[in-house]
Amino acid sequence: MTGSLKTASEARWWHREEDRIVCDLCPRDCRLLPGQRGLCFVRLREGDRMLLDTWGRASGFCLDPVEKKPLAHFYPGSSVLSFGTAGCNLSCQFCQNWDISRARSTDRLTDSALPEEIARAAERAGAKSVAFTYNDPVVFAEYAIDVAKACRARGIRTVAVTAGYIREDPRREFFSHMDAANVDLKSFSESFYHRLTGGHLAPVLETLLHIRRESSVWLEITTLLIPGENDSEREISELCAWILRELGPDVPLHFSAFHPDYRMAELPPTPFETLDAARRRALSMGLHYVYTGNIRDREGGRTLCPSCRSLQIERDGYRIERYDVGPSGECLTCGSVLAGRFWEGDPPVSFGNRCLPLLLDPAS
Repeated sequence: MTGSLKTASEARWWHREEDRIVCDLCPRDCRLLPGQRGLCFVRLREGDRMLLDTWGRASGFCLDPVEKKPLAHFYPGSSVLSFGTAGCNLSCQFCQNWDISRARSTDRLTDSALPEEIARAAERAGAKSVAFTYNDPVVFAEYAIDVAKACRARGIRTVAVTAGYIREDPRREFFSHMDAANVDLKSFSESFYHRLTGGHLAPVLETLLHIRRESSVWLEITTLLIPGENDSEREISELCAWILRELGPDVPLHFSAFHPDYRMAELPPTPFETLDAARRRALSMGLHYVYTGNIRDREGGRTLCPSCRSLQIERDGYRIERYDVGPSGECLTCGSVLAGRFWEGDPPVSFGNRCLPLLLDPAS
């Protein structure tokens, strides 16, 4: 820990409205009296200003495979320094990281680091990128942007793992500092979002459209399939049709397995057959890159050339076992260019299935 570390920072994206301060970060529009916090818990009113009290504080740092984010087309096989803070602006009943995202106290944030310290740690560890994950970086956007600036100065990429629940102005600013994003499209149903997340579908779709059409951010999408809630053939078809029509066939889609947790612990885990059927349906509809996650499935982890269907990347879990993508992202069989961010030279040895806890050393 450094002596100059801030424990709170003045937040952006808010305005005064009579006796209230209104948060303009996300569609919740939390209206705060003095001393109140927003639903995310980490943005609070102090006097006549809004603070972010998780600036410079984290719930832990790990060195992960980038495939775990999940990103299948963003420097495959590389390592990523991952960290999060606390809080979330959605209330997902099925949250898989609820102990962090639904934390009602910031006292658990025992790891502290300035942005430059995180960038140096990633550089020392040989990480290609830094990922804002575990909880949604939207709620600590100011801190994430500061870290991203420090990373870019050292040639380190940044990754946002997010539900995309954010308003237009902060959305534009936030993603202008990111190199890649995996957006959690939780369902293609407004009813699902309202009942099970406390949010709405439309802002998430707007985020996806912005990233794809108005930014240079590499985009991948994850949908957690929950038995009986969002895994019907009809909904999966509607979701895939929207992606194909509005974003194009080259945006990778990950269907991920639900594991009973938080307030939906009574449901069964997602069967392999559900994930496999969803993947096959998405491919049959014309999406080029579709994967399965949170489950061991070698076929569901493969990257095929959409032109000649030859195997380009073979994965076992998060480990790369075969990499046949050329330096410009071209298929080595037919020459067609795959969508993504690939290695200009020889790829490094695959980081594999490891997840290494990392301690930052501010003095180095």
